[in-house]
Order: sequence, then C-alpha cells, then structure tokens
Amino acid sequence: MTVHGAGTEVLARTNAGAGGGPRAVGRLLRSDWTARVGSIAVVLAVWELFGAKLNPIILRPPSQIFRAFFELVENGELAIALTQSLRVFVSGLAIALVAGTLIGIVSGRSRLVYNITDPWVSALYSVPSVALVPLIAVAFKYEGDAPRVATVVLFAIFPILINMQQGVRNVDRGLLEVARAFNTSERRLWVDVILPGSMPFLLAGVRLAIGRALIGMIVSEFLVGLAGLGYLIIAYQNTFRIDKMFVPVIVVAAFGITLMGLVQFIEGRVAPWTRRET
Repeated sequence: MTVHGAGTEVLARTNAGAGGGPRAVGRLLRSDWTARVGSIAVVLAVWELFGAKLNPIILRPPSQIFRAFFELVENGELAIALTQSLRVFVSGLAIALVAGTLIGIVSGRSRLVYNITDPWVSALYSVPSVALVPLIAVAFKYEGDAPRVATVVLFAIFPILINMQQGVRNVDRGLLEVARAFNTSERRLWVDVILPGSMPFLLAGVRLAIGRALIGMIVSEFLVGLAGLGYLIIAYQNTFRIDKMFVPVIVVAAFGITLMGLVQFIEGRVAPWTRRET
C-alpha cells in the first residue's frame, strides 16, 4: 500500500511537471507584455517589408530609421535636442501637476470656488490650445524657455484639474462623516481622506496629461522657437531626410509610452482595486 501510494504521488508530480510547460507557455502567450511587444513587432515587420517600396520622400523603412538614430546619437544632435525638450517638458508638467491638483481639490471642496472657476476651465479646455500658443509667445516676448514651459502647462493642466475635481467630489461620503465625527481638521482631511480617495482619478488625469504635455512641447518648439526635438523634425523635414525626421518622432512616442506605463504601474500599486482582470 505504501509503495503504491508513493508511486501514485511520483506519477502525479511527473504529470504536473509535464503539464507545467504547456501551461507556462499558455500564460506567456496570454500575458499583457506578449500582446504589446507582439503588436509592435508585427507593425515593424510589415513596415520594413512594404516601406522600401513606397516613395522615400514619404516614408523610410525601420532599418534606415534605426541607422539614422545612431547617426544622430554619434554626432550629439539627439542628445542636445532631447535635453532641451525634456527641460521644458518636465518643468511644464510639474507646474501643471501641482497647480491642477491644488485647484482641483479646492474647487472640488468649495461650491463657490467651483462656480467661479468652472466657466473659465470649460472655456479654456474647449478652445484649441494651439490657438493660444502665439498669445503665450507674445506675452513672454519669445524669450528663453518660459513661453515653451507655459505652453506645456496650458496643454497639460486641464486633464489633471478636471480629474482631481471629480475625484474630490466622488470621495466616499461615509469616510468624510467619520472624519468629521472625530473633529478632523481640514488639513488632515485632505491628507488622510481626500487625497488617497482621489488618487485613481489623479493618476488617470496624469496619464492623459503626459500625452498632452508632449504635444504641447512639440507645438511650442514649432511655433515659439525652433529648439529641441521639434527643431530636428522641422530641420530634417525641410531637407527631405525622412529617416532622420522620424527619429525624434519615435523618441517622443517611446518616451510617452514609458511614462504612461510608469504611471499605470504606480496606479496598480497605490490603487490595485482599479485593475480589472479579464
């Protein structure tokens, strides 16, 4: 009986080990990263196959863009342009994050402040931000990074502000009543209840703001003053070097994907209940 039981246990373990391989492969095929990397690989493969057959003035295959990337890295152009753009992007997004969060909390908590700010927020958010860039440039006299930073702030602040506003207004009323029952101060209420309860809304707003901030960064470099990655795009577009023109475009796209993925990772840690498994 003992030998038979031991043999059965060994056989069960062997079958489990044999089945582990297919199950592991199945999990890998169903994983999020497999789908994401696979979609990119398919698009690049199709692009490489058919890109060479198109007009080279319109499009170049990824292999040529890859070589152009290393050319721009070796001569230092990409590093200089990226530094200029990131300086503007980081400054503008940081200002938009702080200002949007504060205004969103205050207007979400105070009906009076909400009614005062809502018409302006709705109007400025409805107007195409590009239309206001020349006004910003004139206001800052086209000097330095200030008009470009202000442009990034204009593009990025509204998703943060509006999402934070809605997050504050949707905080669990039961938690607020419990906090008030313990005579919690307004400052502690913000720190202990409102900010944690609004965090999923805030992070969703930040994800939207990242994309808009990158757009604002490039638009400002087009319209306010030729600098950074926007300058590289214009310069190589004017000389019909489409392979080099695509390099800063892809760098911006990769940077946006990385930042949005980072925010999504943080969201999964601070608000894991927002994730939905399928």
